[in-house]
Amino acid sequence: MPQIIKAAIIQQHNGPSSADNRARIAAKIAALAKEGASLIVNQELHDGLYFCQREDVDTFAEAIAIPSDVTDTYAALARQHSVVIVCSFFERRAPGLYHNTAVVFDSDGSIAGKYRKMHIPDDPAYYEKFYFTPGDLGFTPIATSIGKLGVLVCYDQWFPEAARLMALAGAEILIYPTAIGYETSDTTAEQERQRQAWITVQRGHAVANALPVITVNRVGFEPDPSGVTGGIQFWGSSFVAGPQGEILYQAPVDAEASQIVDIDMERCEAVRRWWPFLRDRRIDAYHDLTRRFRL
Repeated sequence: MPQIIKAAIIQQHNGPSSADNRARIAAKIAALAKEGASLIVNQELHDGLYFCQREDVDTFAEAIAIPSDVTDTYAALARQHSVVIVCSFFERRAPGLYHNTAVVFDSDGSIAGKYRKMHIPDDPAYYEKFYFTPGDLGFTPIATSIGKLGVLVCYDQWFPEAARLMALAGAEILIYPTAIGYETSDTTAEQERQRQAWITVQRGHAVANALPVITVNRVGFEPDPSGVTGGIQFWGSSFVAGPQGEILYQAPVDAEASQIVDIDMERCEAVRRWWPFLRDRRIDAYHDLTRRFRL
């Protein structure tokens, strides 16, 4: 792993055309690579709109196989620009079996690995259980030419267990492609509490594991096609945090952003020596963590 990782985020407002969304991402990847990025992270389900606002069986037709011509497009970008790219797709694994899957392309264009989203929400405007089968690949870091990436997806970010298990498996960076925003019926104060909680919990994962965190969210308003809710105002706020939870960069709440952030991996190693949480864990006393609830 290089001492400095030049990590880039692409926070984007999507439209209904996957081809257009993909073309804009490709242009941003090229520009970021030209500026020296070695790792580029995209938001969750970045090629289209966030379709989980309603339950519609016809939407399954939008899922892709892995590999496919779509993944070949991103593989070619990774190879052309010699960068590691983290992508997020609606995966068609088999008829009736679909996943929310992150794919990591190494700088030579090969698929370094994939991660299937483990925690699946089912809330108004986030009807993901209708579409996605929970992941079955476990919490396994993906080895790349720049290090081991602990890739998780959106709702996973609320669960400290997921981050910890990635850290225990040797992840050197935690990465979260994300699609989250405000429910328009909530008060402004409640909306801000939710956004701050989302930032805080992930900064906590950085601190507890002494690992940098890269979180990339979408931005902009997307209406609910069913009309049941008022749609989602995605709150952007993509950020990169250092191993003590310090914010190295944060994107705006209301605009697209493409940004390169230097992550000092040597300092991350030093923080783990100063704060040896893995050394001091009481693994002999944690057996109840595998229970649903303890009275």
